[in-house]
Amino acid sequence: MRIPTSIPRRLFAALLCAAALTAAAQEARFPTKPITVVVPQAAGGANDAIARVIAHRLSEQLGQSVVVDNRPGAGGNVGTAYTAKTRPDGYTLLVTADSAQVINPWLYKSVGFDPVKDFEPVGPLATAGYVLVAHPSFPASNVAELIAAAKAAPGKYAIASAGNGTLNHLIGEMLQKAAGIQLQHIPYKGSAAAATDVVGGQVPLSVQSLPSSIAFIKAGKLKVLGVVNEKRVAALPDAPTIGETIKGFGQTPWYGMFAPAGTPPAVVAQLQAEVARALDHKDVIEKLAAVGCEPFKGTSAQLATLVRSDLARWQRVVQDTGAKVD
Repeated sequence: MRIPTSIPRRLFAALLCAAALTAAAQEARFPTKPITVVVPQAAGGANDAIARVIAHRLSEQLGQSVVVDNRPGAGGNVGTAYTAKTRPDGYTLLVTADSAQVINPWLYKSVGFDPVKDFEPVGPLATAGYVLVAHPSFPASNVAELIAAAKAAPGKYAIASAGNGTLNHLIGEMLQKAAGIQLQHIPYKGSAAAATDVVGGQVPLSVQSLPSSIAFIKAGKLKVLGVVNEKRVAALPDAPTIGETIKGFGQTPWYGMFAPAGTPPAVVAQLQAEVARALDHKDVIEKLAAVGCEPFKGTSAQLATLVRSDLARWQRVVQDTGAKVD
């Protein structure tokens, strides 16, 4: 840097030192302004529900507004790529589903981000219950009956998803491959829209997160054919898993918080500590349970390890199912 001739060298050095101290002080006092949490999915789904519960609690803990900004599109790629390019100062964060972070890179030719290089993991947040649901009038009442009906009429029955490349789309593809059946995929712009049309009878089937479907299930407007998770979920203890019919089938989706790469380590550490504190709070636990989710505590390092291991696992799954999104 060239020193302006009108400023003495000692004064210029003092100004630089003062600026550095000011920046360090601001970092130490983080946060000093509102924080934006980008959710790369539409409102009404599991990721949105989890993000809003966590954001509300973090607002109270940090004494600053934590605002959720939904930026859906391309199965989560739009919002994720946007966040990767924001300033790495801790004031723009990503709360995302495992599908966007570790599955999309294998589904799309280009996602617009690197799931490892472009982000600093803050910590995992929660796991969610996922279910295969049907309209109450649908003739099958469980997975075995669905398989029998679908094999008798290949391609007859439609299954709605939150959109091409979303987790419930891929789970539907995995189900068809594992069961040896053929369903007609109908993509929607968000899980809420898909659930609403199943309730309305326009589409008979859908894979849904519990946050987007549990109210309909409890009201008798949707019936559960099977739980996607490896184990039965606390919110629906009597509902059997799909794995109880199709051996080895099961997936428990997780959700985590990430910061853009280059975010100061001290800020990441503070955010991790605040997230862990939030997940221990009774109100957060109860609100997550009410929508069929459970806290998933862990460190930044543990989330980084999970991302790397799941990237390898989902690469194999996508290759096995043959699922692709143009």
